[in-house]
Amino acid sequence: MSEDFGANFITLTDDEGNEFVLEYVDALEKDGVTYMAFFPAVEDEADEESEDYGLVILKSVVENGEELLATVDDEAELDAVYELFMEQILADEE
Repeated sequence: MSEDFGANFITLTDDEGNEFVLEYVDALEKDGVTYMAFFPAVEDEADEESEDYGLVILKSVVENGEELLATVDDEAELDAVYELFMEQILADEE
């Protein structure tokens, strides 16, 4: 499905086998950890009004020598990284 959207889209599969298509927005590094920001892929603008639509932040982790994307489970860490992404996104718009 990601080929239908373009190169800035990835398809992720969670532990339960559910697939999610995400649009890559940006990446940053904080304290030696790489974080990536995505928006859920939507078919039409009406989907953007859904409460499920919003910035998705994942971090890069290495397990068994393989790089994976994982959720940020620590609320303070997530808030700090979210603020950094928002600063970066707003700076890019200026």
